Amino acid sequence: MNKYLRKGFIQVFIGISLCFIAPVTISQAFNNQDHPFFIIVLIIGTILLICAIYYGYKGINNILNGTLGPKNKLN
Repeated sequence: MNKYLRKGFIQVFIGISLCFIAPVTISQAFNNQDHPFFIIVLIIGTILLICAIYYGYKGINNILNGTLGPKNKLN
């Protein structure tokens, strides 16, 4: 298996996992707004959402590079 494909599938798996974990974290933060750690949990959930988008994008990009070949850059 191509190294791009392997890396891409791992990154997509991480992204999908974070797509389930991040909304749960944010919803738990909003359910416990009176708790002293509300802001910290909300920030962690937001960071996880950003990471989910990043890993999903990079994973799909790597899968495309593995199947179609890396993009030629004109320098």
